[in-house]
Amino acid sequence: MNVVILGAGTVGTSIAALLCEYQHNVRLVDSSKEALARSGEDLDVQTINGSGCDAVTLFQADVLNADLCLAVTSNDETNLVGASLCSAMGAKRSIARIFDPRYLDYSTFDYRRHFKIDNLLSLEKLTGLELAKSIRANGLFKLETFARGGVEIHEVEVQDGSREVGVPLRDIKMPANVRIGLVTSRGRSYIPHADDAFAVGDRITLVGERDVLRSVVKMFQIKAPPRLDVIIAGGGKVGYYLAKTLEGERYRVTIMESNQERCEYLARSLPKATILLADATSQQEMREARVGFADIFVASTGRDEDNIICGVEARELGTARILSVVRRPDYVNVLEKLQIDTAVSPREVMARQILGMVSGGPLLASEETADGEVLIWELEVKANSPVTKLPLQELSLSKTLIAAIVRDDFVKVPTAEDVLKPGDSAVVLVNKSLASEALKLFIPSP
Repeated sequence: MNVVILGAGTVGTSIAALLCEYQHNVRLVDSSKEALARSGEDLDVQTINGSGCDAVTLFQADVLNADLCLAVTSNDETNLVGASLCSAMGAKRSIARIFDPRYLDYSTFDYRRHFKIDNLLSLEKLTGLELAKSIRANGLFKLETFARGGVEIHEVEVQDGSREVGVPLRDIKMPANVRIGLVTSRGRSYIPHADDAFAVGDRITLVGERDVLRSVVKMFQIKAPPRLDVIIAGGGKVGYYLAKTLEGERYRVTIMESNQERCEYLARSLPKATILLADATSQQEMREARVGFADIFVASTGRDEDNIICGVEARELGTARILSVVRRPDYVNVLEKLQIDTAVSPREVMARQILGMVSGGPLLASEETADGEVLIWELEVKANSPVTKLPLQELSLSKTLIAAIVRDDFVKVPTAEDVLKPGDSAVVLVNKSLASEALKLFIPSP
């Protein structure tokens, strides 16, 4: 596959190295000759010196024949314009890396569609979602980012006293625009079949339109579950996105941040979270924040060493569960020895995303649940693919769920009578063992 990368910084170079390892043809564009020289010494890539916003430079990089263009410079505006130009000049797929959360807020403006970019990639948001996936039983975060507010995700626990306990799914009367996306039972995730019934303690992820979803929650959850206390060390972008994902559910979120200006921003942006002006590397300040009484502690500062210190202190104070962000691969073993329960590497998160993008065919992105049992795909619906020929209820979709579609900027949960159309985008949940069969439904006929 031909890939053009705009930006030869740490992220761009890491992506180039990963793609070279998988034998892809990579061209690296940067305005710094020094950065290109450093990259060219170690990587088998073609380097082009120039601005990613310059059409002449992009022409020299042969974006006209590129299968994928990744704009990953350190500037949002450069990435948006560069990726947009790549798309306009003929690249089959273009992705822009984004830092500022405002560009990812689809409720105010859809920058992705305005600039005709296939996707906006935030490494910090992906890392925050990966942490949240380890906290929540189910991980349908691809849906949350894809649906842009039009579809809600709600995780509920089946409680004793629910009339739906033991009732087969086919006999549970739910609105047509609400789906049960995943079930987690005894530590295993699966996509429910019509004959499956739910037991007390099972965790169900509901996917549906906002107006009707809350009434369905009450069918399974008789009373509100106990809330868990989550303390996040570090109010940077990773901590922000993690808090944004968790706040308002069954979690009481507290962020410890040592920068006063950042605290003020977080207080404005996260009204449901508690923001503390505190240094998480100080044991005294951790005691004052009652870290030892928290159910979950997440170390997400900008330095691996601080995350290790925070995690060890939280463990000694008595926190039940510790998660940490680790950027250096050689630190992973250290965290295991220090009894950190979960370590999340932004580099590994990014690698999964990029490899999903270069897999070819209709697949735009791929994720999986925390236990690895279920895949969450974002797929492009192409002309002459089998999925466009019949209503969903007539397709062979065993253990596969089309959970949401975007059509003409409108997001919806499809019903059994819906037929997908070329140009749609779809989020599909599939058992990993059936992945190859499910993907055939989206591959155009010769």
